Amino acid sequence: MSQPTGYQSAYLSGFGNEFATEALPGALPQHRNSPQRVAYGLYAEQLSGTAFTAPRSHNRRSWLYRIRPAAVHGAFAAIDAGRIASRFDTPAPPDQLRWSPLPMPEAPTDFIDGWVTMAGNGSAQAMTGCAIHLYAANRSMQGRYFYSADGELLVVPQQGRLAIHTELGLLDVEPHEIAVIPRGLRFRVALPDGQARGYICENFGALLQLPDLGPIGANGLANPRDFLTPVARYEDLEGDFELVAKFCGGLWRAEIKHSPLDVVAWHGNYAPYKYDLRHFNTIGSVSYDHPDPSIFLVLHAPSDTPGVSTLDFVIFPPRWLAGEDTFRPPWFHRNVSSEFMGLIHGAYDAKADGFNPGGSSLHNCMSGHGPDAATFDKASAADTAQPHKVRDTMAFMFETRNVLVPTPSALASPQRQGDYQRCWAGIGKHFRPTP
Repeated sequence: MSQPTGYQSAYLSGFGNEFATEALPGALPQHRNSPQRVAYGLYAEQLSGTAFTAPRSHNRRSWLYRIRPAAVHGAFAAIDAGRIASRFDTPAPPDQLRWSPLPMPEAPTDFIDGWVTMAGNGSAQAMTGCAIHLYAANRSMQGRYFYSADGELLVVPQQGRLAIHTELGLLDVEPHEIAVIPRGLRFRVALPDGQARGYICENFGALLQLPDLGPIGANGLANPRDFLTPVARYEDLEGDFELVAKFCGGLWRAEIKHSPLDVVAWHGNYAPYKYDLRHFNTIGSVSYDHPDPSIFLVLHAPSDTPGVSTLDFVIFPPRWLAGEDTFRPPWFHRNVSSEFMGLIHGAYDAKADGFNPGGSSLHNCMSGHGPDAATFDKASAADTAQPHKVRDTMAFMFETRNVLVPTPSALASPQRQGDYQRCWAGIGKHFRPTP
């Protein structure tokens, strides 16, 4: 029997909506989550992403009806985590930092082996903070499955499509789209284009959600209807496979004699989802100045401080700039937050060169940054009586309220641009104390 493909609208405004999907008719029980006997000889299993007693509007869990329970596998043994780091307690320099894109690997490298940790804060054990990774891969995961018990994964492809086969269905994700894989969900990644590169933010804290819109009103930014979650799709495979877990920052492997992607039906609100960044409804000024970058917020993880997030995911998409008598690129600024930026496509409007697709930068708390000399000179002479369309670009930012500590390998990376500060060296003195 052919299995269904496609997506359901996730409606992520409150994450309280229930989804129900089955790959075989009648696999979903009616009126009971865990009946004594499940259709087709399946097992009922609950996957919880929040505390059982979390308020209903924030509680996330799904009931899975699967061929075997998730407990069926061998014992775990620690393995080399490679370039994945989990501790962020080394001294962090206050310098502005920038890296060129990761090169594609020469040896066969799958999605997990291709990770390299760039920076992070907090800890997985304390369930607070995040880790930022890059990935570069040239081989699909073969006989291998993975999950992170440390946090949910926000995946931002930059080059090459990803076919993310999860327990709850298939996510096909291309550059300009993002995917969020919940903490604990098992998956494997195939590479339809043969190779892929991109960014991952592993969120240890409260789960990502859409921001409130406040004075913006009912519409704008990311629309809930544009988030998609998969329909049920299962693998009934037996053989010698490997299950890799990320737990307390380390990697562990266990033998498993079947595919863990064997969920025939599921219902609930704890599920993977994807979003097309090109659907973002950009808000901006039409008079003068321009709003803070928080106006470009797609998703955020709230903290215990009202109005402050532990993690923001912000994008800078194509858009109109229309403010009169206004310096239109992002201005010079220092920020109490720490900002890790990446570029998916095109050029970023605050940098003339050096910041390339696949590259990244880190401006930590109170680190001065802004447009380079060439961009400043061009913007200062622009005719602001005419609107300007920012075209053919897609940049993004992972922003945190805590310092992002770069890993020793990131600081020593051959991709690090040691002369990054030179982009501001050409900014001259224009001060005139007399009229």
